[in-house]
Order: sequence, then structure tokens, then C-alpha cells
Amino acid sequence: MATRATDSRIAESSATRPDAKAESRTESRGDSRARRYDPAETKQRVLAAAHMLFSTKGFASTGTADIAREADVSEGSIFYHFGSKKALLAELGIRHGKMMIEYMEQGDALVDLEPGIIIPRVFEFCRSNMIWDNIIESCVDTGPKAKLEHSADAEPFYHAAKAITTEWIYRQMGLSMAKRGITGVDIELAASFTHHIVGDAIDRILTAATPEEAARVEKETVRFVRAACSYPTA
Repeated sequence: MATRATDSRIAESSATRPDAKAESRTESRGDSRARRYDPAETKQRVLAAAHMLFSTKGFASTGTADIAREADVSEGSIFYHFGSKKALLAELGIRHGKMMIEYMEQGDALVDLEPGIIIPRVFEFCRSNMIWDNIIESCVDTGPKAKLEHSADAEPFYHAAKAITTEWIYRQMGLSMAKRGITGVDIELAASFTHHIVGDAIDRILTAATPEEAARVEKETVRFVRAACSYPTA
């Protein structure tokens, strides 16, 4: 049974912004039954509700009215904060990327991380955060000519998540390689290539027929990225 979205991982306290009155006016034109929240809390409630509904019902099957009811805010406040449903999806991509980065780090210094640590953490994170798959399933054409590729509807989420995680990979690689004396690697390209390689491996692991197959993909992904980026074999 669905409950009101109160995702504690994204809840945050904040003083009312100067534009709070403008938002209040926007909400007053919407659902008068919706509660008034601090603008920062309103935004976080909408993100939590959208995350839950997109991951259970799918992007195409979820309307802004559905999100407003789940978040207990006016529908107008969604457009006030995000502008459109696609922009909200992009914001969720940023949120997803930040959560993945937090999971990859787990409190460790970037300089101490390497593919053998990071990649298994990415796979573990994706196993328990499958919103991406559900969004894709609701956006991709499933007709006879369908291709396994991202549709225009899903792109805001994908590109936002990719941008933030690839930037993190770039920073982490630079620090880690400098510590290990690795030179001659174009880190910008390596970060982009690594993102694509690991992304393909994620698809393979999440659809693996057996745990043994998933373990094989994980092992080979770590070996490949280490070799490509000149990391020593552990």
C-alpha cells in the first residue's frame, strides 16, 4: 500500500526563502486541501513522491496530479519548483547520481578508492535502487521495432545522473592515479569510457540468470577497468 512520501534520505531543513510568498500564492490557486510547507520541504516532498511513483507506476503512467496527491502539496507547486514533469525527472537523476556517489564513497577518501572497491559498490547500489529500470520500461517503445535504447522521455534522468557521476569519476581517477604514479592516461576520456563500461555491466548483472553469471560479470568489469586505466592487479 502506498503511503505519503516522506523520504528521509532527501528530507532537509531550511529557512524559508525570499520567494516563499510567491510559492504560497501559486499554491493558493491550486488544491486548497493541500497543506502548506516550507518551500524547501515542499520540493523534497515532491521529489520523494515522484521517486516512489515513477519507480512503481512508471514515468508515463504518473501524472503531476498523482505526485501532488502523494506529496500532499498543490499541483501548482510542482510547476513552481520544477517547471515540468521532465524537469522533475532530471532533478531525480541528479538525486540518483548523488546517492550513488555517496554509496561509492562510503566515507572513504577518494584517493584511496580504486576499481576493485568502487565497481562492486555500484552494482550493490543498483540492485537496491532500480528506479532507472522502471523509468526506462515506461518510456521505451515496446512495439515490434523497439530497440533497447533510451527514449526521449527517459533522457533527462539519464543525462543528469551521468553528468554528476562522470564528474565524480574524473575527480576520483585524478587523485587515485596521482597517488599510484599512473601517468599517460587521458582522465577525461577514461572517466567517460568507464561510465559506459560500468553502465553496460549493470544491465548485464541486473538481468543475469544466475548469481554465478553476475559474479563473472563483476569480476571481468573490475579486471577490464583496472587494465584500461593502468591500475595494478590486486
